[in-house]
Amino acid sequence: MAKFPKVQQQNIAVFGESGSGKTVLVSSFYGRTQEGSFKNDLWDLVADKIGQGVRLYQNYLGMKNSAQTPLQTRFANTTYDFSVKLKTGDSDEEEKRPFDELHLAWHDYPGEWFEDDPSSEEEAQRRIDTFRTLLSSDVALLLVDGQKLLDHRGEEERYLKSLFHNINQSLAQLKDPLLGDNGRLIEFPRIWILSLSKADLLPDWDVNTFRDLVILKAAGEIEQLHSTIADMIDTPDALSIGEDFMLLSSAKFKLKAESAEPVKIDLKQRIGLDLVLPIASLLPLERRVLWEKKMELPRKVADKLADGADVIAAALIGENFAVIEKLLWAFAKKNPKAAILVKALPMLGDAIKVVGPKLKEMNEEARAKHQYLRAMLTQFKIDLDQAVTDNVLRKQK
Repeated sequence: MAKFPKVQQQNIAVFGESGSGKTVLVSSFYGRTQEGSFKNDLWDLVADKIGQGVRLYQNYLGMKNSAQTPLQTRFANTTYDFSVKLKTGDSDEEEKRPFDELHLAWHDYPGEWFEDDPSSEEEAQRRIDTFRTLLSSDVALLLVDGQKLLDHRGEEERYLKSLFHNINQSLAQLKDPLLGDNGRLIEFPRIWILSLSKADLLPDWDVNTFRDLVILKAAGEIEQLHSTIADMIDTPDALSIGEDFMLLSSAKFKLKAESAEPVKIDLKQRIGLDLVLPIASLLPLERRVLWEKKMELPRKVADKLADGADVIAAALIGENFAVIEKLLWAFAKKNPKAAILVKALPMLGDAIKVVGPKLKEMNEEARAKHQYLRAMLTQFKIDLDQAVTDNVLRKQK
């Protein structure tokens, strides 16, 4: 009988105004993994939609070989579906591991919708429907365009205030249609990472430089955005906006002196892009643990917050999930109103506490034993920790 892979689904939403580099980012994210020279001994990245994968790789090759950036996808709401397929080996770990594939849905929200009013009732409904498709995302990347910061050097607040105001207004207009008669949303992106796209244009900046500028110039607008979203969701204390920051660059662009057109694009010099998978899979787990320590999360919220956190935690620390699942169900039976979280089982907390030499030791052990899932997740955590050390990523504390 054919063995069907067990799948863990993760979602990430990417927001940014037109021209902020969303299509370039996703093309570089996928295209680099398709080159013959790319080596990864743990997993392969596959586009679930063949035509979509071909277009993204074509974009990548156009940048690499001809310094041609992809055409802007105006008003296109696209979800890119990827599968992270684990390598197979001789270990019996494959039969025991909680999942065999990590699926990533990358939701790209049209930038023009933050800048223009709907031109018709049909378009207004499409905006609502599109936003509903990304509500399952735990993490949202909100892009701040590095080129526009350069264009507004010395008066960056003009751009930043406009950016956050436009996004805030767009979400405010979606509030009533999204909530309807059902009340506040339980499932909604709760981790919003402010991300400096085209970070290669500002080589002297680290994530703290970026954070300080944004807070200095647009703290009020960020607070307004936080307030707008908080009014839309159940348990608004479980929301992070203006606390997580990162640098993002799909490549190193060498531009013409007289214009912003590239003459060379070095796609090997990327910043932050390799953190997308670790962020989508592990950051919600970390945040779920942090919030549970600070507040009592309602069961209905906890069940939607960081979906599959228990599965990922079990795989990360090498526990047999079948046994853990029985404990979780037993706890849920006795405590129907409680959240199945850190208080129920220390596994989630244990998973995020592992750092430094112990984490490296776990990764090396998993690789040696061909435990590809555990090796991938421990490597993801190593990458996240290193990004913080390198001042590429700043997380809520």
